[in-house]
Amino acid sequence: MYPKISDLINDIFGTHIQLPIQSYGMMMAIAFVVAGLILNSELKRKERERILKPHSKKIIEGLPATPFEIASSGFIAFILGFKIIGIILDYKFFVDNPQEYILSWKGSWLGGILVGGFSAYYTWHSKEKKKLSKPKTKFVEIHPHELTLNILFVAAVFGLIGAKLFDMMEHLDELFRDPLGTLFSFSGLAFYGGLILGAIAVILYTKKYDIAFEHIADATAPALMLAYAVGRIGCQLAGDGCWGIPNPNPKPQWLSFLPNWLWSFNYPHNVINEGIPIPGCEGQHCFVLPQPVFPTPLYETIICTLFFLILWGIRKKLSIPGLLFGIYLMLNALERFFIEEIRVNQNYKIIGSIELSQAQIIAIAIFITGVALSFIFYRKYKKLQTQRI
Repeated sequence: MYPKISDLINDIFGTHIQLPIQSYGMMMAIAFVVAGLILNSELKRKERERILKPHSKKIIEGLPATPFEIASSGFIAFILGFKIIGIILDYKFFVDNPQEYILSWKGSWLGGILVGGFSAYYTWHSKEKKKLSKPKTKFVEIHPHELTLNILFVAAVFGLIGAKLFDMMEHLDELFRDPLGTLFSFSGLAFYGGLILGAIAVILYTKKYDIAFEHIADATAPALMLAYAVGRIGCQLAGDGCWGIPNPNPKPQWLSFLPNWLWSFNYPHNVINEGIPIPGCEGQHCFVLPQPVFPTPLYETIICTLFFLILWGIRKKLSIPGLLFGIYLMLNALERFFIEEIRVNQNYKIIGSIELSQAQIIAIAIFITGVALSFIFYRKYKKLQTQRI
């Protein structure tokens, strides 16, 4: 496996470079970029079709910088300067332990003070240059597609919080054993937690700009599906534990055209150091699973890419606002429910001998939500059509 992007580069090109960029984090970043491009495209399309309209916002020009603006600018810049200058001064430690470095007190205090001070001064000075003796009030139009970066930021922040919270709920034993370590660890993220909390945050944010829930939901549906597919590539590259149950069975003859690693894989050099030591290997990631398992991240990437193509293909053909999002929820729930059957997960006893994982329980709720929303949006659309007649 390739815990870092440099591991992949070195394997392909035979080089020996060392980069601190984690494969999983890199693919997550790419997933957000992909989602942003698709979302931006869909918002523009809905604007062209006059489904979405600009929002009028009042702004006041000529005001001086507030103490909060100066302080927040200086504080954020201090953190960045503290860490980035520290990385330059101690690059080897950062490359070897990027997560430990980020969450530690290591850094350059002088670098932080200089960068933070400059940022605070620049914030004050730039506002001072534009200050008017009598501030002017004016209204500006904000187009929905101009909110793409803000929407991504809101989704990222609250999505990560939700993903972490749901993962901690699923692994309470680890939380009680090491509360701070579990809370601030980069590992352990539950997709549905991120989806639920991120979606709520985005809905509340876009509501401020008069974007109806069904329209922003439809615009994000294809983006969410493809972003998930891309993100799972990161899970596969890093070998982060999101693999399947052991699969010692020989590959069926009718699948002989597939490479063996698509049928079963033992994840050598996985990022979580799971399994048994690899003979002769030295370094941070020298473990391999004793038994090959189903490479479920690859399966999810393939399935969700196909689902994205379906959503992308029907998005212009559906005249009922919100229906695309309802279909997305149902497809997502079906994929996750059935992939859990061959994934390593903690199961909970439901009724009798029926056991389901946390993701399967939530998937059922998500599927029901998708059906319910589709029905609600259909009724709402029919009612509006009747009123127009």
